[in-house]
Amino acid sequence: MGAKRYSRQREMIFQALCNTTEHPTAEMVYNWLKPKNPSLSLGTVYRNLNLLADSGMIMRLAFPIERYDANTKPHPHFQCLRCGRVYDLDGLSYDPHLDEAASQYSGHQISRHEIVFYGICIHCTGD
Repeated sequence: MGAKRYSRQREMIFQALCNTTEHPTAEMVYNWLKPKNPSLSLGTVYRNLNLLADSGMIMRLAFPIERYDANTKPHPHFQCLRCGRVYDLDGLSYDPHLDEAASQYSGHQISRHEIVFYGICIHCTGD
């Protein structure tokens, strides 16, 4: 793993992210893993998520509460305004031309962008 030396807990946290399409908070990851890992602390989860994010193995998403995503390829997201869930929008592709246009317009060196769509998810609308 790219994040410092190998850690069983870090690997367990990384695998939890890889095995979900949700974009969990640190607390969600902790609650998923704690029942089978009674010695796990919330601080350990936060510390390892930050190490994984700093190493580029996961993405830190800037929603009102930090969420994490094992899919590090640029992609858009959707957040439900009712339940708060966050989903990938797999059908939409990343547009590098938007980075170029923003660079030309602003003069900044743009390396990437994030797009988040907001609305009511299909689970909350009952469709």
